[in-house]
Amino acid sequence: MYRMEDVKIRTVMLNLYYGKKRALRDVGLCVRANAVTALIGPSGCGKSTFLKSLNRMNELTDGVRTTGSVYLDGTDIYTPGADVTKLRRRVGMVFQQPNPFPMSIYDNIAYGPKIHGIKKGPVLDGIVEKSLRGAAIWDEVKDRLNKPAGRLSGGQQQRLCIARTLAVEPEVLLLDEPTSALDPASTLKIEELMRELKKRYTVVVVTHNMQQAARVADDTAFFLEGELVEADRTRTIFTHPRDTRTGDYITGKFG
Repeated sequence: MYRMEDVKIRTVMLNLYYGKKRALRDVGLCVRANAVTALIGPSGCGKSTFLKSLNRMNELTDGVRTTGSVYLDGTDIYTPGADVTKLRRRVGMVFQQPNPFPMSIYDNIAYGPKIHGIKKGPVLDGIVEKSLRGAAIWDEVKDRLNKPAGRLSGGQQQRLCIARTLAVEPEVLLLDEPTSALDPASTLKIEELMRELKKRYTVVVVTHNMQQAARVADDTAFFLEGELVEADRTRTIFTHPRDTRTGDYITGKFG
């Protein structure tokens, strides 16, 4: 479907089990670099599980077993001995509920770089400003960087969490329903941000909002009961799906 030189992530026969329950079934998907890929499907279909498999976040849950391969720039991230810390720096994740740390706006952004050994104030200052600008929130917070992050609005907190992820210079951003808890105005800002971020990053987003997928995603993948039913350019998925189940879901017949 895509030229291999355009692919940032490729999964091959990916299966994931929670104990005996099989949550992903032989998923094979290519994710294009510098594009927004939306994962859609009803609740419990495996979207978020698949998303977390792309940086091995599922392994933080007891009883999880994964088989198959996930290639990032051609290297399988599930190879024994792979550096998971380095992987999660390259493939960052933003969760459904904004989760700023209980510290200042500045320290939220500087936290990751400090862990990775950056201690000098001027360098950190530059990273904080660059990251906040990258998440389109700098102008709103530049005069209160030392104020608690928890005082920000929900939409601002979510953009702060995106900025915190950008601070460690990832290559891929995983967004798990990033606007589900936000008002329409904040949702619009996050959608505008996704379109901007794809110029520098590969973005994969889980969404239940079909209109959102149509607005922001270059490519869309439809999951159902742990299976990848089909994936294609978003326009094709929404206008000429190959599988009747895809069309039924998009038109609201189930889900």
